[in-house]
Amino acid sequence: MTAAAASALGGANVAAFLDMLAVSEGTDIPGQRSRNRGYDVIVGGQLFNDHRDHPRVLVSLPRYGIKSSAAGRYQFLRSTWDDLRARLDLPDFGPVSQDRAAVALLKQCGAYDLIRLGRFDAAVTAARRIWASLPGAGYGQKEHALETLRASYRAAGGLLQ
Repeated sequence: MTAAAASALGGANVAAFLDMLAVSEGTDIPGQRSRNRGYDVIVGGQLFNDHRDHPRVLVSLPRYGIKSSAAGRYQFLRSTWDDLRARLDLPDFGPVSQDRAAVALLKQCGAYDLIRLGRFDAAVTAARRIWASLPGAGYGQKEHALETLRASYRAAGGLLQ
């Protein structure tokens, strides 16, 4: 469940899409270690406590042959976060700020209006350039099946067109 109210994000479909992204990114999964619905997860599963800023930890992921600074519920890279924080004048890396930043990325890639209209599949296609876990992203990381993500979106209260 998002920290920001659904109405502040653009409606129930947007909140459900964000919840689905957290499941897809592996940060908000029932039974996992996160104390904070994924807002406190560093790529690879380590947790952080200080939400004043992005944790700025570079993690080696030998399985994928990369190093990543991804953190938070939506796995923001440090450079992406720095840009969003400046553009949106975000006060911190807290849950509401992470929600607002994720919505900004959805708008930037053209997925936001599709989500609001319930055009889930098209929204996933638009957002896959940003989130490597979405089907067809092509980053060489684990991608989830569209059907699985659609079920997660519906379970979070999202409606399909």
